[in-house]
Amino acid sequence: MSAKSPSDEVVHDLASKPATLVKEDLYDEESVDPVYRAKAHILNQALQEIGMGKYQWGLFIVAGFGWFSDSVWPLVTGLILSPVLNEFHFNGPFLSLATNIGLLVGAILWSFGCDIWGRRWSFNLTLFIGSVFGIAMGGSPTFVALASLAAVSSVGVGGNMPVDSAVFLDFIPSSHQYLLTILSIWWAIGQLLGSLLAWPLIANFSCAPSGPCARSDNMGWRYLVFTLGGLMLLLAFARLFAFPLYESPRYLLGRGYDREAVVVVREIARYNETETNITVEDLREAARSAEEKESAHKWRVLSENSTWTAKHVRALFATKKMAWSTSLLIWIWGLIGLASTLYNNFLPYLLASRGAKFQDATYFTTYRNQVIISVIGIPSALLAGWLIELPYVGRRGTLAVSAGEMTSLNDPRANPGLTGAFLFASTTARSSPALLGWNCGYAFFSNIMYGVLYAASPEVFPANHRGTGNGLTATATRVFGVLAPIIALYANLNTAAPVYIAGGLIIGAGGLALLLPFEPRGRASI
Repeated sequence: MSAKSPSDEVVHDLASKPATLVKEDLYDEESVDPVYRAKAHILNQALQEIGMGKYQWGLFIVAGFGWFSDSVWPLVTGLILSPVLNEFHFNGPFLSLATNIGLLVGAILWSFGCDIWGRRWSFNLTLFIGSVFGIAMGGSPTFVALASLAAVSSVGVGGNMPVDSAVFLDFIPSSHQYLLTILSIWWAIGQLLGSLLAWPLIANFSCAPSGPCARSDNMGWRYLVFTLGGLMLLLAFARLFAFPLYESPRYLLGRGYDREAVVVVREIARYNETETNITVEDLREAARSAEEKESAHKWRVLSENSTWTAKHVRALFATKKMAWSTSLLIWIWGLIGLASTLYNNFLPYLLASRGAKFQDATYFTTYRNQVIISVIGIPSALLAGWLIELPYVGRRGTLAVSAGEMTSLNDPRANPGLTGAFLFASTTARSSPALLGWNCGYAFFSNIMYGVLYAASPEVFPANHRGTGNGLTATATRVFGVLAPIIALYANLNTAAPVYIAGGLIIGAGGLALLLPFEPRGRASI
């Protein structure tokens, strides 16, 4: 047994305090900056002492607004597509292309940016930009104006999930990290509310699918965009004025601002009406001990100024294990991003080409079915939060099974998994009830898949480079998301191959999940 370092003794002394549970660190000693890791131990202990109080539950709500926005605006693009096509007469995938380009720019800008200028600006501006330009979409006089405003709105939306997941994880105690997965319930609520609003508005205030379509007869999609944009603006103001978001103490710690980090932790304790004994000297003592122990290595990756450099990326590939983890996550995100967008772009054409022209294919039926599918996401978010804490399952197992690999760690036989299986099955639908049934299954398990993926990714990135890590994965899924509508524009729309490829990609992503080297279950993310 190796001797404990002085920094280990500091952590041990803090851990011995009553009513405090300290999880084992997610990383080994060679995976992250040793000085940052030593300080993070102290910070984790302080947050655990404070517990899951009023501040963290308030953050659960306002961070959930980001999940809500990320769900609503991409969904709106699909909800309004049919009436917009009737009014403006354009090639449908171009609207999806504009939206995905905006999402790509937003993912890059805000994810990498929150490691430069901090979490607070990104956290508040993303929601505000998305809502303001989202409202403006409703006044679009032409398709070019609509696509341009959708792209700019998506620049804000694209940063919501990467930034908000980092913010939430930075403030909660390690005993409640599973709540990051349950935050996906806000994503399901966004889909449900968007579908509920679209059902009466588009069904009752839209042109007939064929024939002339004047703006005055086709106001349903505009009413929908105005309503959702106004709601998102209210949520943005709630973030700005109703909740006192402090700068992330983990971000400050990564910058070397120890005193400021301690001040924030004490403010959180005061807000929660509790106390913490963390001091600047605790952090400095841990840092000195780590420097003495690791003086031979000198591979420092702490941020030292407010400029972005390749150091942020290099830190995520600094060791073989960290590089393997980061690379796998990028591929998983990219494959799932391409698969889901391919599926959404090609399935309608596939069903039409195979004679699946339903007699009840009205606006009323379409949006009623969308509401039913959206309801499915709420229980799946709660189930995901339970599954990831099960022994021998955890994040990797839940992601693998929900995405594409029905296998156990003791059984090497891989079979088509749940999301991928329902995606394949949807191509067999020849009636509206059949398509609805397969899509309900697809929605249930894909919501579990995304809930785990959105949580596990920030958990395995160290907080001082979490924005950059989230940026790499979000960029991967957005890049492939841009490719999908381009494929839809130029590919043969009468073949089932793209949908089958999408199913295969999701199953492959599930297999890659089993290879992830870090399992956050039962361990503290730093």
